[in-house]
Amino acid sequence: MLFSRKQFLRAAAGSVVGLAGSVRAADEMASRIARVIQEYDRQGIHRTGTAAERRSAEWLAVEARRCGARAALESYAHERVDPQLCLVEAAGRRVDGVPIFDAPFTDRAGVRGRLGAMGSEAEIGWIELPPNAEYGTTYEPARRKSRHKAVIVVSKGARPGLCLINAPEFSHPYGAPMLQIGSEHGDWLREVAARKEEVRVVAEAKRTTTRAWNVTATIRGTDASLRPLVVMTPRSGWWHSTGERGGGLACWLEVMRALAANRPARDVHFLSSSGHELGHLGLKDYLARRPQQVANAHVWLHFGANIGAVGAPNRIQALDDELEALAVAALAEVGVTVNDRARRGAVPFGEAGNIHRGGGRYLSLLCPANPLFHHPADRWPDAVNVEAVAKYAAAFARVALRLAQT
Repeated sequence: MLFSRKQFLRAAAGSVVGLAGSVRAADEMASRIARVIQEYDRQGIHRTGTAAERRSAEWLAVEARRCGARAALESYAHERVDPQLCLVEAAGRRVDGVPIFDAPFTDRAGVRGRLGAMGSEAEIGWIELPPNAEYGTTYEPARRKSRHKAVIVVSKGARPGLCLINAPEFSHPYGAPMLQIGSEHGDWLREVAARKEEVRVVAEAKRTTTRAWNVTATIRGTDASLRPLVVMTPRSGWWHSTGERGGGLACWLEVMRALAANRPARDVHFLSSSGHELGHLGLKDYLARRPQQVANAHVWLHFGANIGAVGAPNRIQALDDELEALAVAALAEVGVTVNDRARRGAVPFGEAGNIHRGGGRYLSLLCPANPLFHHPADRWPDAVNVEAVAKYAAAFARVALRLAQT
């Protein structure tokens, strides 16, 4: 653990007036956070449009009501991708994989050809990529220029395994079919490429019409003329995504609890969106129903990925100096140092990027270097530092109270 129990209790207890005014209150906060993250983990794989994603929405709406907010579910139409036969075959060996969801798919026969590095003249390309490849400057251009019949992606996470890449262009697939395989098969694939052997790539999938679900909630303020505060966090992911999403959900609920107990001046709207891994589909649907809200909101407070995940340093993303200073001061009061700050004017990671592009004012917390990012082993309890989550929750409850009253 990053902090001793005594240090955590003392910091959390003194961090939010009226919220954690005693060691007992801080201990209760940590217990709530642990329960929330553990329950989220139990729900299964949180991929958008699945039964587990629906269960998580229903559960979170109940939790929001317990915190004192008026909560509801908003569904939207979704074409879920269901992988079918997905494999690489070469030299008598078969390796199963998962397609890139914003690329086209193959039929069951797949495609065949010589294997070579992506960008080469080989019919089938291969490349090694990290799970956050969509934020790189070369990923999309390389895909659009590719002339390969298919591309094999060797996932390159901090640990061996299959760490899937998000699909920001899910609604508009492009490029060649792409199949992701685990990093433990990388050496084998290099040998196949060096021998210029023929490989078969199958990335077969079907689309199933279904529904996906956002959770919304509201706490009414005392002055309806004030511009609202919006607090948002994603809820979906490729796997269980416990360290990736659990801390943000816990912070979202603790902010809600704090604001319900200390009625704000302005209205506060809450959003927990699905579709994160698919180009932020849930947030896009939420905004399509509320076209004025990006610019009209006083501030968008965003809880991003990996908050309190073990081994994940933090990052503050703020539109302006005033919001950044508010977050840094609140974190300092609970003994947390800011490890990284987004360059002013840069497009932030995650859903805060949508707000940035739309001209809204935002403050975002995330911890981008989780060693289990997009990995199947991102599970309770090993992936989560509950005491770290509680410190972030206490600090940002204070931030939210300040923003909601000013």
